[in-house]
Amino acid sequence: MKRNLLTLLSLTLLLSVSSCTIEVNDDSGTPTITNPGNTAGVLPEGGKLSGEITSNLTIKKGNYTLEGIVKVADGATLTIEAGATFTVSTAVTSSLVVLQGGKILALGTANEPIVFTTTAKTPGGWGGITIYGKAPIKAVNGNTTAVSEDGNAITYGGTDANFSSGILKYVRVEYAGKKISDGTSETNTFTFYAVGDGTILENLVAYKGTDDGYEFFGGTVSAKNIVSYGNYDDSFDWQDAWSGQNNTNWYAFQTVTGNFGMEIEASANIDNTPPKISNITLIRDANTNPEVAGSTEISAIQFKRQGTGIFSNVYISGYKNTGGKNAYSVLIQEQTTETNQVATNKIKVEPLNYVNSDNPGVWGYAYTPVAVKTFTNTATVSKVSLTAGAWATVDGVNLLSALQ
Repeated sequence: MKRNLLTLLSLTLLLSVSSCTIEVNDDSGTPTITNPGNTAGVLPEGGKLSGEITSNLTIKKGNYTLEGIVKVADGATLTIEAGATFTVSTAVTSSLVVLQGGKILALGTANEPIVFTTTAKTPGGWGGITIYGKAPIKAVNGNTTAVSEDGNAITYGGTDANFSSGILKYVRVEYAGKKISDGTSETNTFTFYAVGDGTILENLVAYKGTDDGYEFFGGTVSAKNIVSYGNYDDSFDWQDAWSGQNNTNWYAFQTVTGNFGMEIEASANIDNTPPKISNITLIRDANTNPEVAGSTEISAIQFKRQGTGIFSNVYISGYKNTGGKNAYSVLIQEQTTETNQVATNKIKVEPLNYVNSDNPGVWGYAYTPVAVKTFTNTATVSKVSLTAGAWATVDGVNLLSALQ
């Protein structure tokens, strides 16, 4: 009783100077900070992150929990140091959302990554990490704003192509990509809404989510050294005319359940700036099937609805015909995309090395094409090279082993 009284007295004093809500677990005495209002708050070791972060908060190396939809508000910065691990609650709808004007500085290292995981270790247990920036988008009909599909119904889209929402570096997110009960909304492991190219995205792992590993909704941000492993839908996905120009070293390993390696569209906007990605490796394990039996979503790269991209040094392996459907290195869905984007050189996938896969030497088309695109494998294109370490290791399994 005395210890609890002293704890409460000390917390009362802390409350008077930090303007935050603190709860005490009667069994352990461990404090929880909710809605921190201090200008330089630090979440105590073992604490719980929840609610809205309205001013600066730092989380140091250690173990923590994350519960509910945690939002980093406009003007606030969430700093997470190397070696911080979050166990996310799956008993409620949980996610980490950086709102427009908020910032996240998550600075892990190869051997001390920042990790978000769950106790159940079941895909789709939570909503992953979502960032809203202030960069331009082109949504349906060329609209410069749109409403998010992550269940938060937030309007996104801006005018600052160079805006920074912070840094994600050596961050691994496990078992996310949650389907939302309304039947139309969903979250991915990493979701970027109108994120600007002042934001740094490097050495990230999306591990076993039930939707896309990474999805970009417009914006100008680029990503380097990113891994999508065992995600149910597409490994990489974008729309709303995302136009990142400095992307490199993207690696996907699809296993058990997976649709396209990459699904690309521009929300039907003919006039868009093709994103550029150098060094792409897409590998599909032999046991992999699409989410829906008999689906045609089994090719490595799909372009649709005026989607564009300039890809160089592409290595693709393991894309086999499945369920009576053909798999291709590249699949074009409509003649309008061929006419407006392929024929104008806004879609390029070269040089390409397409091995251990069906239908080599030709692109696929979901219609009768104007001109069949052919290619010759370039054997000098090899798999991407990524730094080994704890950041890409889960439960003792090296996620990069297929690159060796």
